[in-house]
Amino acid sequence: MRKKKLSQQIVKASADQILVLEANIDDQSAESLAPVLELLMDNGALDAFFSPIQMKKNRPATKLTVMIHPADQQAMTYLILKHTSTVGVRYQTMERTIMSRHFMTVTTGYGEIRVKVVNYDDIEKCTPEFDDCLAAAKTFDVALNQVYRAVYQQLK
Repeated sequence: MRKKKLSQQIVKASADQILVLEANIDDQSAESLAPVLELLMDNGALDAFFSPIQMKKNRPATKLTVMIHPADQQAMTYLILKHTSTVGVRYQTMERTIMSRHFMTVTTGYGEIRVKVVNYDDIEKCTPEFDDCLAAAKTFDVALNQVYRAVYQQLK
């Protein structure tokens, strides 16, 4: 099989700009930080996560990273300042490539499960929706990986 030259590839994806917000937090408990991610996601964050870091004087701390649409900068900054102990929020603009995506539904012995299908050139990835698989596993009292196997069996 001959490899395509890069310039000849047809790309099925889109690109856009996002903002990445960051804040270092060294004086707030993990317990009180946990709900912050859910709050940010519920308010439009594309992604949000914590990373362990070391700050000045070798103090352990947490870095909050939030990816957002540029139009959400003011609202997200407000939420971060309100719900964390940080006194500042950094931001930077980034470009990103997004694989094209759509959903399909497969029927298994555990019911219908949604599957996300993403494409980029000749790359295709299929991922069962976790919430659907978890609900089916609970309903049928089976292990989660058993539901995943049933979905992948239908995708062959």
